[in-house]
Amino acid sequence: MTAPNAVRAQFALSVVRLPLRMGPSHRVIALPFGLTDLVGLRSIHEQVGRMSEEQAKQELEAIQKEFSSRHRNLLMRFEEHYELAAQAGKWPDPPTRAHRLLLGAFCTMEYSLEGAALFNPSIVPHPLQDGAPPGCRRFVMSLRATGEGHLSSVVFQTGMLTARGDVLLDKPGSLSSRARLAPDQSYEKRLFRQKLQDMKVDLSAADQILQRLPEHFTFPELQGALAQNSFSNAAETRESILWLARSNYQLQLEPENQISDLIIFPNSDNESRGIEDLRLVRFVDDDGTATYYGTYTAFNGVRVLPMLLETRDFRRIHIHTLNGRCVQNKGMALFPRRINGKYAMCSRIDGHNLYLMYSDHPYFWEEATVLARPRQPWELRLMGNCGSPLETPAGWLLITHGVGPMRRYCIGAMLLDRDDPSRVIGRLREPLLAPTAEEREGYVPNVVYSCGSMIHGDKLFLPYAMSDTATGMATITLQELLDALLDSKEYCG
Repeated sequence: MTAPNAVRAQFALSVVRLPLRMGPSHRVIALPFGLTDLVGLRSIHEQVGRMSEEQAKQELEAIQKEFSSRHRNLLMRFEEHYELAAQAGKWPDPPTRAHRLLLGAFCTMEYSLEGAALFNPSIVPHPLQDGAPPGCRRFVMSLRATGEGHLSSVVFQTGMLTARGDVLLDKPGSLSSRARLAPDQSYEKRLFRQKLQDMKVDLSAADQILQRLPEHFTFPELQGALAQNSFSNAAETRESILWLARSNYQLQLEPENQISDLIIFPNSDNESRGIEDLRLVRFVDDDGTATYYGTYTAFNGVRVLPMLLETRDFRRIHIHTLNGRCVQNKGMALFPRRINGKYAMCSRIDGHNLYLMYSDHPYFWEEATVLARPRQPWELRLMGNCGSPLETPAGWLLITHGVGPMRRYCIGAMLLDRDDPSRVIGRLREPLLAPTAEEREGYVPNVVYSCGSMIHGDKLFLPYAMSDTATGMATITLQELLDALLDSKEYCG
């Protein structure tokens, strides 16, 4: 997509909106269905059980004919969902495999994961740049997808930024599937214990369980250690340990899937009502090792819980709980490298101001100081980040968001000192991006919002959501933005 037909912003800075729109689609995935309806499970099992093998095969073939073109490995999904239903309904084994798969089909539903909205994007360089033409760079973009019941998950789009400033999107696969829980997920005992301590769990009881485990243990090993515990007063501790283990897990993208097929659907109790606003960053450690981190918010219908995604390749993905007294509220964004030997993070602890945090470990955050407070009317209700800071020769470019009158969300920018990010050396008085008449209509009106941008060549590429419905892309010449920020030094004093 190129800029000739673009619309220029009304502000002094030459922000260009590209004619790119990513909106709701009809992609579907197969999910378990009706597993809590024990009466219904009993009825289905009895009625399918009365079918002959030939009848069961005919029904199964008809289902395959209608739905196999919409799903990869559909029979495997039926098998998985049968196992879940059999456990929930305490079913005896069916007479044939056809009966088993047919029962699984009755316990499966299609879910249109982005049927309602596709928004709140974040963008990072692709882990594989092989084959990219000179002057081009491949990217991975995450988006929040919302479907039936306003349940949010995370989907991914890959593409390329060209030397001319075009945005080329890869065509997603026609068959998508959620990332599967990795069968060999493991835990590091030292970190596990530290998280229990942070949760204020009784460590005397927890240590009696953990001492039975090796330094790196699996979930089945943990279940075995819990089964051996005979202390009647440790029930609450056991529940806390299981809660923590299930909240920290690993996902595996199936071999036949591409990154653009990847779907992270809620997998733990903490995520039962959705996964929101993934902020990705390509983090390069002091030894040159690159790791992709992503902070997001898990929601269980009552409370939000900040979480951390970790991966090297977007195929094997580790999910961790974030811990510490400063792990509060939404909108945490990790810096792309250590600052003076420590991990650094922007956050919004109190839901109003922008904070800066430091830590020796990416999973634990105990220290925070106010980085910036709202000043202008367009941000007086609250301010936060729009993704991880971007390093430039002039300093750390931090894209921000602010909420003003009528709950209007705008996007701003500030510049932080490279060696001491607590020093704000530039800050725009006016929004960089505000919702236009075309962008203000949607599920949540009057909103432009982003979870991460990317510098390529001489431009900043800023993907942004429009009123919690669809996603667009804006660009601005990087030096023009930096000059405007540096010209605002007096305003930062």
